[in-house]
Amino acid sequence: MSRSRETPPVDVEAELLEALPETQGSRFFPWLGRVLGQLLAFLLLAGAVYILWREFHDLSPAEVADAIRAWGWDSVAMALALSASSFILMGFVEFMGLRWAGARLPLPSVLLGSFMASAMAHSLGANLLVSGAVRARYYGRMGVSLQQTAAITVFQSFSFTAGLLALAGVSLLIAGSDEIARVSQIPVPVANGIGIALVVGVAVYITACRFVRGTVRIFGHGVTLPTMPVAAAQIALGALDNAVAAAILWVLLPADEVGFATFVGAFAPSVAIGLASHVPGGVGVFEGAMSTLLGGVDPAALAAGFLGYRLFFFVIPLAIAGIALALDTLAHRRAA
Repeated sequence: MSRSRETPPVDVEAELLEALPETQGSRFFPWLGRVLGQLLAFLLLAGAVYILWREFHDLSPAEVADAIRAWGWDSVAMALALSASSFILMGFVEFMGLRWAGARLPLPSVLLGSFMASAMAHSLGANLLVSGAVRARYYGRMGVSLQQTAAITVFQSFSFTAGLLALAGVSLLIAGSDEIARVSQIPVPVANGIGIALVVGVAVYITACRFVRGTVRIFGHGVTLPTMPVAAAQIALGALDNAVAAAILWVLLPADEVGFATFVGAFAPSVAIGLASHVPGGVGVFEGAMSTLLGGVDPAALAAGFLGYRLFFFVIPLAIAGIALALDTLAHRRAA
């Protein structure tokens, strides 16, 4: 992922642009890929509906309302600050990706472009397509090519994924076995095994970036691995971003309900399952996975936390991003 170790070669950029629509389905046997993808989404959503009903059908709206009132204004302010911090971290990853793709833009412009693309993609689904389209509209006016936009989009997505895997692995390893057994449905040996596998996988990637040179073929596409410092920065920023996003929900739970490391060990796979479902925002699927993995957490507090998480990290940013994109479009038309 670099061009002469800094920016991607031209042929790779073209391949990335061509690949963007394919990432939402299968490049090979597209009909079969679409059917299997829709079936997976249906099964995950159906399973999530059943799990949510099983966990929360005894709750009354009054119990959830009481749990929301228990947040306090300090928790609400903290959740909003964490949400803003997460989008800022995404902006720094975007800034690094733009430089990698050979586009040098001022940081404030990048922060705005990243926020609009990420906020819309989070809520609307089809992450690569939606975020890529927003970036193409916004960055295209600043001289960024479609090929560079495609490269940036994939760079951002990979940073998020690698960071999520690293965070999940470390969290599962450092969470205490007693707490995992108390609040989580993950058996301790399984948690340790998954944690080791994820950490080793991330270490292999960083090592490959240190020693592998030139273009490698992955699923039929040419990819130039980044330098080791860039790879380390990708994982560090991606992990920090995901940790901050997890903290948005965690701070809305009662104090001492669950330790942060154990919580993240459930949050990370739940995010991955939500993304795999292709349900917009992973709505329902994410909550179902979290409810299963955190069976020891008070259901009313967890249900209230889900509502706050969706409000502070999805609904409010989506509304702000929509307004910002509309204002940016109007300003551009008037200037033209």
